[in-house]
Amino acid sequence: MSLAKMILTPLFIFEMANNHMGRVDHGLRIIREIREACRGFAYRFAFKFQYRHLDSFIHPDFQGRNDIKYVKRFSETRLDADEFQTMKTELDRQGFLSICTPFDEPSVDLIEAQGFDIIKVASCSFTDWPLLERIARTNKPVIASTAGVSVEDIDKVVSFLGHRAKEFALMHCVAEYPTPQQNLQLNQLGFLKTRYPGVPIGFSSHESPECTNSVKMALAAGATIFEKHVGVPTDEIKLNDYSATPAQISAWLAAAQEGDLMCGTRDKRMTFTENESASLRALRRGVFAKRDICAGERINLGNVFLAIPVTEDQLTANDLSKYTEFYACKNIHTKAAVSTDAVRRIDQRERVYEIVRRVRSLLANSGVAAPGQAELEISHHYGLDQFEKFGITMITVVNRQYCKKLIIMLPGQSHPEQYHKEKEETFHVLWGDVQVQLTGVATDNHKGDVIVVEPGVKHMFSTHDGAVIEEISSTHYVDDSYYTDPAIMANKNRKTLLTYWMG
Repeated sequence: MSLAKMILTPLFIFEMANNHMGRVDHGLRIIREIREACRGFAYRFAFKFQYRHLDSFIHPDFQGRNDIKYVKRFSETRLDADEFQTMKTELDRQGFLSICTPFDEPSVDLIEAQGFDIIKVASCSFTDWPLLERIARTNKPVIASTAGVSVEDIDKVVSFLGHRAKEFALMHCVAEYPTPQQNLQLNQLGFLKTRYPGVPIGFSSHESPECTNSVKMALAAGATIFEKHVGVPTDEIKLNDYSATPAQISAWLAAAQEGDLMCGTRDKRMTFTENESASLRALRRGVFAKRDICAGERINLGNVFLAIPVTEDQLTANDLSKYTEFYACKNIHTKAAVSTDAVRRIDQRERVYEIVRRVRSLLANSGVAAPGQAELEISHHYGLDQFEKFGITMITVVNRQYCKKLIIMLPGQSHPEQYHKEKEETFHVLWGDVQVQLTGVATDNHKGDVIVVEPGVKHMFSTHDGAVIEEISSTHYVDDSYYTDPAIMANKNRKTLLTYWMG
């Protein structure tokens, strides 16, 4: 299963670390009691182990030392491969995804042999390049924590994993155990999401298990993976201050569930409630006849007025878009509400979107890259209904003391004759065929051809199979295009501008 599928719903990772205390029976108890704590929550859950090959991980001269914290801790909680396999089998049986953090290369070998689902990279190993090289040779997705890691090093590891086509996620993490609430730095989640778009971002928490607001805030910030240390205390075993008991895990998940409900829809625009829609409609201005309107007459601001209150089946000001035309189906009397059943509606918006789809397809076929946030201008000189015959689409890349545009022509289109008083243009054909007329003299042009149009020169162009043209010119002025057909000059609505058109 891919990492993307694993986090379609938030993924909660339970880190056992050394809380098994070197005892398989206690490790099994932790797995089973945490499983019970997860009942009733509609999330995906994973358990995580830590592997170290202690015979080589600890320097030979320091084996068995009790005066060095981590040497003592790791040695006292040692489990062999078969014992870890017993716990791995149990977490599989309990329906957990399996994750393991290796701290050396032999541990990666064991992770592969035991069939874990995901490899976790600890913050201390984030730039352990020999270990990363070994991890990259596996076929497993990677989740990497970033505590104490500079942005330059995160950039390097993101590049490293990306170049090796690894599926990976990043975890915001603070390596203070426990982490004071004022040091949680949850805004780093937004920083990571912005800097590494497309990379799943999570939150590895080390704050007190009593703190549950942090998971809500992390959800709101867009985190999709959450990690917390877990354990089960006994008369003999006391948990550290950042490991959660099963009861605390239930409270943590309940807080996440509450936060999830408050956050709502994540990957698309929300669905609006009936109460919300009704409330907003009641505040809109309704359309009323300013005078008697005859059947067949077009509805416009010249023959209607806008006022409240609005009735249930009445046109509102929000319906009066430049993309939509309304015609009366029957006579409408002065001051009467213009109801939806009294008009015929012609919606051009889908027509515009169809043009955009065709433009995107032509650009893809041509191989010409267009800047994603540049404005798209659809020029329909004689109206949208004649766009396939007369019209072009333009993308303004830059318009300063110099100007660059991309002109896209669909097959069979013509651009009517015009001239400029100020602007000088150079057309560079990037793809397709273009027939250009300069003061009545026609030439056929293809990919690579360059045409210069000086100020005052009347020009028109057309294409048979479609074209993409780069226009480089002096500054473009809105009022510097003069069409020889006065009908075009009289058409004040001959341009449709779109900003969000690449999606």
